[in-house]
Amino acid sequence: MTINGGCYCGAIRYTSEGEPQASLQCHCRECQYITGGNPNVLMVVPLDRFKYTQGEPQSFKRTDIENAVTRYFCGKCGTAIGTRTPTRPNSMILKVGTFDDPSVFKPKMAIFTIDKQDFHHIGEGVVAFERRPG
Repeated sequence: MTINGGCYCGAIRYTSEGEPQASLQCHCRECQYITGGNPNVLMVVPLDRFKYTQGEPQSFKRTDIENAVTRYFCGKCGTAIGTRTPTRPNSMILKVGTFDDPSVFKPKMAIFTIDKQDFHHIGEGVVAFERRPG
């Protein structure tokens, strides 16, 4: 599968080739901050098959917590592009909203449903976990 995408203003563009490692919704409280209140919809792709084709994102990583993720975003328009996490060092976690064709996203699981809000929706057939699956 090839996924092409980028930010809202077009300054950042990327491509990913190969099969996604995961396709999920994250309902954790941290993701709710990033999205403005909704779950984050994500696809995890192999890092060695991902590359920026235009521009370079800025990054943010908290320094006050252990195993903090690094969040990548466009410095011009603020679009969240993706995340790298120490728990998946060989992966890039892409925000589905940045895909040129977001219809390729089919969630397989919902995680951190312990933080799920009543207005969040988990589709029929999507496996749900209170936290991260073991």
